[in-house]
Amino acid sequence: MFFHSKELQFNARVSRPDPRFARLLLEQFGGPNGELKAAMQYFVQAFACHNPYPDKYDMLMDIATEELGHLEIVGATIQMLLAGVNGNLKDAAEKNDVFGEGNSKEDVIHAAFSINPQFGVLTGGGPRLTDSNGFPWQGAYVNANSDLTVDLRSDIAAESRAKIVYEYLMQFTDDKDVQATLNFLMTREVAHFQQFEAALDTIQPNFPPGVLQSDPRYSNLYSNHSMGEEARGPWNEGVSTGLGEDWQYVENPYEQVVRTEGLTDLKPVGTDRTTSTVRTADKRLSKERSQEIKRSMPTSNLQWSDYDEAPKSRRREPAEQD
Repeated sequence: MFFHSKELQFNARVSRPDPRFARLLLEQFGGPNGELKAAMQYFVQAFACHNPYPDKYDMLMDIATEELGHLEIVGATIQMLLAGVNGNLKDAAEKNDVFGEGNSKEDVIHAAFSINPQFGVLTGGGPRLTDSNGFPWQGAYVNANSDLTVDLRSDIAAESRAKIVYEYLMQFTDDKDVQATLNFLMTREVAHFQQFEAALDTIQPNFPPGVLQSDPRYSNLYSNHSMGEEARGPWNEGVSTGLGEDWQYVENPYEQVVRTEGLTDLKPVGTDRTTSTVRTADKRLSKERSQEIKRSMPTSNLQWSDYDEAPKSRRREPAEQD
């Protein structure tokens, strides 16, 4: 059950209309890294963890709902940046304050809408669910794999991309009021990043993502597929961060492939894991995760909500009859 408050979470303000920046800001309204994508991604992901991970369900729904509030902030800011456009598109006058000193109406409309003409043609001065180039929002932007160790990593990446888009957008406006709004939205991406990271850490083990533990013959290989000067670092020497194995630097991948019959005749090196211990771990974790879900999800007489256990503070008592 959702309720809409007419007050924005952040007091979005605009010093003056700016149709050109309004078009750029569409990237966070209907773009692949925008607020609607985030809201829908966390909303969809939440369903699979309603029973096995009710605490994560609560978190995902809370953040998804906040993202809808952020979508409203972006939409409201776009609308304010387009203040006067709707009326002036219908005005035959050549110049108007909304289009800036010394700019004709045609100059500014062309600058704002030439790359994304539907922004002006179809909406007449309002936000539309597209990115800044006019490509419509699509459900393919949403990543949901019904495995929290995978989904939460997708969410961490999503918050990172959204954060950097806001960071870039702030370079394209000198309106201090708009910058303040973008700064708020950018900072909330950082907060959500940390929340998803903390939630992931409560699921142990969570590496590698999913259930199967990976083949020890290939998990610590680094193949040098580049010609020229070699580059070495913690990604190809020393101990791997996730599995704690010694990286095996393969100087000549082609020679290794030929020598080992296409890597089929290869023994684990630099690791304590064996194919036998991995199979045991696979079976143990598979059973553990499967039982975890089965115990929490009945297969008959299903009911999503238990209204008897709803917090009293959120229930309205029947009005007394006179």
